[in-house]
Amino acid sequence: MKTQITSDLYYIGSFDRRIALFENVYPVSDGVTYNSYLLTGNEPVIFDTADGAFTNEFLRNAEEALAGKQPAYLIVSHMEPDHSASIKALAEKYPAMKIVVNARSKVFLEGFFPDLKSELVIVKEGDTLTACGHTLKFMLAPMVHWPEVMFTYDETDKTLFSADAFGTFGTKNGIDLTPDRFDEYLPEARRYYTNIVGKYGTQVLGALKKVTFEVDRVCPLHGPVLSKALFEKAAAYYTTWASYAAEKSSAVIAYASVYGNTKRAAEYLKDALSKRGVSDVVTFDVSKTHFSYILVECFLNSHIVLASITYNAGIFTNMETLISEIVRHDIANRKFSFIENGSWAAQSGKLMREALSKVKNAAFVGETVSFRSSLKAETYAALDTLADSIAEDIKNNG
Repeated sequence: MKTQITSDLYYIGSFDRRIALFENVYPVSDGVTYNSYLLTGNEPVIFDTADGAFTNEFLRNAEEALAGKQPAYLIVSHMEPDHSASIKALAEKYPAMKIVVNARSKVFLEGFFPDLKSELVIVKEGDTLTACGHTLKFMLAPMVHWPEVMFTYDETDKTLFSADAFGTFGTKNGIDLTPDRFDEYLPEARRYYTNIVGKYGTQVLGALKKVTFEVDRVCPLHGPVLSKALFEKAAAYYTTWASYAAEKSSAVIAYASVYGNTKRAAEYLKDALSKRGVSDVVTFDVSKTHFSYILVECFLNSHIVLASITYNAGIFTNMETLISEIVRHDIANRKFSFIENGSWAAQSGKLMREALSKVKNAAFVGETVSFRSSLKAETYAALDTLADSIAEDIKNNG
């Protein structure tokens, strides 16, 4: 598909609606895009390529947009194969084309394509390239979210080519989006950030500090092109997310339950918190909701409650997965509380607390509610006490 963005900038990427899982991990009910762009003129410039499953479509899109011209440059923003797999095919089709990479991406390029014959142009922080009457400036953005990531800023048209930054899951909105549809864009942009980029908050903030220039549009590698107004909103959210600041002073409750008793404890706590004025509490069954959606709520909320049965003397499998993702993404500055259940040896609470102690600035609110098998009068009393502690902490500290 060729779509015109400006007078001389075209979208030549692909929409992938066939996959169920992005990176074979994250559910994408509406697929994902692999974005590539073409700057036309005397020395056409292509920005990134496409996933290998779409190589032929990408080549057709590029040929149509080039309209008989030969590309002078391919700029590589990110070497992950969903964006780089078609590099060799493009280079073989246009052997005179030069490939623009930085020192780190050169290593990846040679790893994926050891027999590539194209001439390389190695750029570093602050270097510029003039083509098609545009001045393109390069900025390194390591670990957003691979070590070789590079932004390109078109100083002439004030367009930022942002690699995976400001991307989103989904295909339904096409490649252009107006500011009044921000609420439609936000949920999958947030889920994309928290799961794909979320571990690298420090690096994201470092990259954002480099964007001191005017931006009229952002061209990411996944999802829609962002208008100036939409980018300003997205950048504000990125600053919050990268700082690991909660967007809501409320709680998310995730539970692991086999026969319903731990679920009842979680639901009782939700109601108890609501009665104490804590609004918008959300609950999730870790066996029914993919962890990527729960992780979003962990980023959103100030307080996280984990309720798990004791399973094979440990934490229930799906809860263990969620906890490992919280730790792996290092969702800092959160308050944790626990509920444990076990018919003969309730110890999941202790194990969950030990695991989450690894998270930066983790704090723990209230005593772990521990019960055996079914909820009893003392269990409800303990849940009420925990609700008091969480509600008071939210009131005083957020």
